[in-house]
Amino acid sequence: MDKDNPSIHEIIKNRRSVRKYSSKPIPDEVLKRLKYALRFAPSACNLQPWKFIFVTDDNLKTELSRIANNQSFIAEAPLIVVACGFPDKAYKRMGGCKNSVDIDIAIALDHLTLVAASEGLGTCWIGAFNEEQVKHLLGVPKNAVITAMMPVGYPVSSNLIHPVSENQRKPESEIFRTNYYKKSKN
Repeated sequence: MDKDNPSIHEIIKNRRSVRKYSSKPIPDEVLKRLKYALRFAPSACNLQPWKFIFVTDDNLKTELSRIANNQSFIAEAPLIVVACGFPDKAYKRMGGCKNSVDIDIAIALDHLTLVAASEGLGTCWIGAFNEEQVKHLLGVPKNAVITAMMPVGYPVSSNLIHPVSENQRKPESEIFRTNYYKKSKN
């Protein structure tokens, strides 16, 4: 991978969930680019039904790691992004029983993971946490949902970042279909 100018394909292939972070701070210019990635991510009907809390306070990070099933590595990262979605502000699907908030947040966080990887940063999706405790700790309104938390920081070792090998992925024949999943016999 050309470190100064990696292709998006190289970034995708090299992005990994990181669970060991150095204490090296994230420079302000890099934080701006991370915020840009979140801000410009697409959402259904461009409603942007989200807020992202950038948690840098050590005490708050420690408490978030406790609330997240005692995953202590979370607190090691210099930044934890807490993704708050607002279902009442998201696109309502036909019938009104579902909305786009989880997908909108997932797209934004995926943009964040790829920009972070391009900056030499590691991330890890965190979905195991007590949502009510996170909301209480960070003052998140009741009408919000916490979709995910994401620690962001420099990995302690570049050995933690390596390309996915072909044998770690399902073959294309198990993943892709053309036109139909299975054509009916009618």
